[in-house]
Amino acid sequence: MQAILRSTRTTLEMIKWEHSIFALPFALTGAFLAARGLPSLRALFWIVVCMVTARSAAMAFNRLVDADLDSANPRTAMRALPAGLLSRSFVGGFTVLMCVGFVIGASMLNRLALILSPVALAVVLGYSYMKRITRWSHVVLGLALGIAPSAAWIAVRGSLDWRIVVLTCAVLLWVAGFDVLYACQDFEHDRKVGLNSIPQALGLNGAFWVARIMHAGMLALLVWIAFLFGLGLIAKLGIVVVAGLLFYEHSIVSPQDLRRMNAAFFTLNGIISMLYFVSVATDLIVY
Repeated sequence: MQAILRSTRTTLEMIKWEHSIFALPFALTGAFLAARGLPSLRALFWIVVCMVTARSAAMAFNRLVDADLDSANPRTAMRALPAGLLSRSFVGGFTVLMCVGFVIGASMLNRLALILSPVALAVVLGYSYMKRITRWSHVVLGLALGIAPSAAWIAVRGSLDWRIVVLTCAVLLWVAGFDVLYACQDFEHDRKVGLNSIPQALGLNGAFWVARIMHAGMLALLVWIAFLFGLGLIAKLGIVVVAGLLFYEHSIVSPQDLRRMNAAFFTLNGIISMLYFVSVATDLIVY
């Protein structure tokens, strides 16, 4: 029992389960937009189950696929698999268990959610191979998180509306932008081992400009979403605050100084996703 508890604790640390805060608020935003207010508690429960299991499967699979690469990178060498804290078979079994949980959760929502569940898994698991193929792997990661609001819309309505795809595109650009910045930490390592990334291809200055353009595009799409769904003042003020936080995020890191990258990547982006959800949900409930 102690061994199981220890492995479970290490697994939760490995998949960074607390970082579900990045995608979950955007999924909830999609659900609230679909319901034009508060969705049913049953739908919310199964949406959360699907989000947690899908992300957990994706993170565990990524650690499994990248175990050898992580062991060669000083920044990641102490992760659970390279450090020998977990076995490959345990992580593989955990991944399968989370995938099964995701499909079960989708089946509890509606028929379309169940039909599309393998597609969603293919996207979130497929990201793990992208750095071996293309410098635009950041965009695939963005898509993996960006499908959350569209999936939640399907979960609530059993169909898809093109307007929610705009939010998917906004989340895609947001995630891709901050992943480009985060990848700057591995710039030298990626070049040495031949992994693809925007920093590896364009250098640090070029990568920062790509991230800035992506985040500017995200803000433009959030403004469009406010008009598409007829959102009011509270949601629009939320967008203004999000813009301010993104500006601050870019101000505390630079190509010459990456020391505050974790603060920009984890803390600020978690605040951004939560703040946007709260502003939209409040707006929909109040108005």
